[in-house]
Amino acid sequence: MTKELRPLVAGNWKMHGRMASIAEVDFLKDQLARHDGVRCDVMICPPAPYIAAMAHATRGSRILVGGQDCSERPDGAHTGDISAPMLADAGCEAVIVGHSERRTDHGETDDLVRLKAEAAHFAGLTAIICVGETQEQHDDGTTHDVLERQLTGSVPEGAEAMNTVIAYEPVWAIGSGCTPTVEEVAAAHALMRGLLIERFGAEGKGMRLLYGGSVKPANAAELMAVENVDGALVGGASLKGPDFWGIIEAYLG
Repeated sequence: MTKELRPLVAGNWKMHGRMASIAEVDFLKDQLARHDGVRCDVMICPPAPYIAAMAHATRGSRILVGGQDCSERPDGAHTGDISAPMLADAGCEAVIVGHSERRTDHGETDDLVRLKAEAAHFAGLTAIICVGETQEQHDDGTTHDVLERQLTGSVPEGAEAMNTVIAYEPVWAIGSGCTPTVEEVAAAHALMRGLLIERFGAEGKGMRLLYGGSVKPANAAELMAVENVDGALVGGASLKGPDFWGIIEAYLG
C-alpha cells in the first residue's frame, strides 16, 4: 500500500443480483458501524437498474456507490446508453470504465475508454480506469508493454488524483481462481506508478492503484500489503456481505 493514500475496496457486481440482493449491504453497514478503525473507503458498483435503490439503501452509511460503465456522450438519441450525468443523478460517486469485459465483449478501445473517463470527470465522478493483460500477453512477457499502452491511451490529460483511480486486472486472473504472484503484482503496480508520476507528477503519485482478479478473503491481506497496491476491485467475492467484509478486514486497524 502507498502509505499516504487512503485505500479503496470496490465491489463490481457485474451482471449479477436482483433487487433483493441489495439487502447484502445491511451486513456491511453493521460491520462498518461497529469498526471505526477500517482504514479504507468502501464502494459497491451494482447493475445499472439497481443503482438508485443501492444509493437509497446506503444513504447515511460509509458505503459509496459506483456505476459499471458510462457513455462517452452526455445525452442524446443513444438508445440503451447511460450517461455519466445520469449516474451522478442516481447517486453514484464513481464509474468503472475500460473493464476487460467491456474491452473484449464490446470492442472498447483505449481511445473510447479515455473519452468515457473524460465524461465521468466532467460529470463530477471518479473514473476507475481498468487495465490488464490477457493470458497470451502474460505468457509472451508483454505485460509491461500492454500496461504502458493502455495507461497512455486510456487515462485523459489533466487527470487528477481526486478523480482518477487505476485498477490493474490481469484478464487471465478474473474469475479464474488464479492470482498473480506477489512479485508480479508488485512489478505491475510499480510500473504503473512510475508511468503515472512521469506523466502527471504529484497527481500521479496520489492516484490510487487497485488490484483486481480473484481477490478473496483468503488472499486479500497479502495482496493489499504489496507496495503501490492501494485497495482492490473485487468481483464475485463482493456479492455476499460476509465475503466482501472478509476483504475489507485487510484494512481493519
